[in-house]
Amino acid sequence: MKRNILFITTDQQRFDSIGCNGNEVVNTPNIDYLAAHGINYTRAYNQNTVCMPARSSMLTGQYPRTHGVIANGIPLPLDAPSVAKYLSERAGYATALIGKAHFEPGMDIKGIYQESIRSRRMDTGSFRGFDYSIQAMHAAAWNDYPISHYGRWLRENHPEHMHSFADLLGAKPGGDTGAPETKNNPIPTEWYHTDWVADMTVNWLDSLKSDRNWFCWMSFPDPHHPWDPPKNELNRINWKDLDLPPGHPGSDENIRKVLGAKPAHWLAWYEGKWFNQEGGPGGFSPGALTRDQILEINAKVHVMNELIDEACGKVIKKIKELGQFENTDIFFTTDHGELQGDYGFIFKGPFHVDSLMRLPFIWKPAPVAGITPAVVNNPVEQIDLVPTFCKIAEIEIPEWAQGLELPVENGIGRERALCEWDSQFPGFGMHLRTIFRDGWLLTKYLESTDGVPNGLEELWGDNVLNKCGIHYDGTEGEFYNVEQDPHQFENLWSDPEYASIKNDLIADLFDSLVDPRVTPLKVEAPA
Repeated sequence: MKRNILFITTDQQRFDSIGCNGNEVVNTPNIDYLAAHGINYTRAYNQNTVCMPARSSMLTGQYPRTHGVIANGIPLPLDAPSVAKYLSERAGYATALIGKAHFEPGMDIKGIYQESIRSRRMDTGSFRGFDYSIQAMHAAAWNDYPISHYGRWLRENHPEHMHSFADLLGAKPGGDTGAPETKNNPIPTEWYHTDWVADMTVNWLDSLKSDRNWFCWMSFPDPHHPWDPPKNELNRINWKDLDLPPGHPGSDENIRKVLGAKPAHWLAWYEGKWFNQEGGPGGFSPGALTRDQILEINAKVHVMNELIDEACGKVIKKIKELGQFENTDIFFTTDHGELQGDYGFIFKGPFHVDSLMRLPFIWKPAPVAGITPAVVNNPVEQIDLVPTFCKIAEIEIPEWAQGLELPVENGIGRERALCEWDSQFPGFGMHLRTIFRDGWLLTKYLESTDGVPNGLEELWGDNVLNKCGIHYDGTEGEFYNVEQDPHQFENLWSDPEYASIKNDLIADLFDSLVDPRVTPLKVEAPA
């Protein structure tokens, strides 16, 4: 019998959010156990800093410029490669996707895309190569319209909590401090989507025959905003007891100093002169955040992460009860990070720093594999998951997969990691290309294409072509030594002392990028 694969992902979780990666506030014993008995990759990077491109890369094993989902709002083609389909057809695995999918635009109240259509009819059957697929998003409803299978389940079983969640992407104040997109959610923990995802996973595992190999992608919507864990859990961590995160410069003066050395949209967002429609609520400006609001957001994120850890523990316990733990590989990672107070910012967007690109990334091999636990500091990428899954399943790595098999020790594997950004909104037209190598993090800004149509104008009209007010001419960039400057406060881009290594990295970056699709896919809808 081959080895089983439990692939656990979260949404918008920082590298430093768990105990094994240095977090001294949160309690994550189950994830820490996976790291201690497996391989903890300390320099794992995503291929894009928002949901749809990153998730499409994990499913296909391809860079965004290959699978085509270079921004949110571009649906992954239904005929795109799927590691689930490949494992099913080539190795006979039972396959499931339980929780957040988001390979297609999520704000689909008209029922255009398959993820929405399936939830409307409570279809849990075959989807993108998964035999079983049941979805959850960050809230239960848009107004009175239920979102995903979870929203419809909640409406059927506990309708009094359909509107218990905070509003998504509205920056509505809530919680104790009036922080945007926070709420003291009255829903009981056992009905919250984190526990629901774990319960659905346990039910699916129980449904399988004992001799059937399986691949399960268990995908939690948290700790992505809105920050609204069950209020009965908030006593775990008191926001009043927290300090500002290390990535916060500490004062308005220091924030402005750090941001002023970066490309123009950084400081402009803080000052409310440019708005980050690309990665958060369109009208929100982080310069208005108070210290207490940042602390409350952090406390709620910590609570969400503890609930995720306990949900993981519930599923691991079930695997042990089924007698399959010795034969199951477990992976834990996320799609992208969260600014969470760094630079005085929250949310995400075109900000290529470790806050958003560096991922928690753990592989606990099945004990029968005999792989020695390790901490691996070599860079790895999200696209390296597909080849590793195939290796575990003892099948050939498909030609369409662009990643490398994950290393099990230091000194082998890839030398660099790549990340790209291309704007969803044509009025922004920002394009970032990033390389991490040898402790250096470099981002080259390409010339902006602000005002150039990309498809979204066909849905929203020509107003989305209005230029955002920030235009890059292609000479701008960011350059950091991540060992000496772990929060990327000091931009060395224009420092002549580092010109040689900067130029070498730029050349390496563009030599390493694969060719893009001949015909780009259109942005069809927001987010």
